[in-house]
Amino acid sequence: MKENILKEKSYSFALRIVKMGRFLNEEKKEFVLSKQVLRSGTSIGANIEEANQGQSKSDFIHKLSISLKEAVETNYWLRLLRDSEYLSENQAESLLSDCRELEKLLTSSIKTAKTTNS
Repeated sequence: MKENILKEKSYSFALRIVKMGRFLNEEKKEFVLSKQVLRSGTSIGANIEEANQGQSKSDFIHKLSISLKEAVETNYWLRLLRDSEYLSENQAESLLSDCRELEKLLTSSIKTAKTTNS
């Protein structure tokens, strides 16, 4: 069940990141940081998709762990965009809130996968 929630939330988040990247490029003429956050922010969901096709439990955990690392990196880029004033406090906080939620869901899923037998 959590995998479906993760897939849905990570896809929605990736879509928001893509739209934010477009905004930064078109409105703020910012290209370097937006490329970084676009890469890491969309990678979260891509690795979750891969995890669900994992060949083994360890492969599943590995892909989710990569997703978690990408979420942590995305959190960094979003804070940097906020603090450099490319994003407003409100814009950044909304995205950061979603990113932190993904981090928590991924952490929980990884812990659960590590403790269940199968």
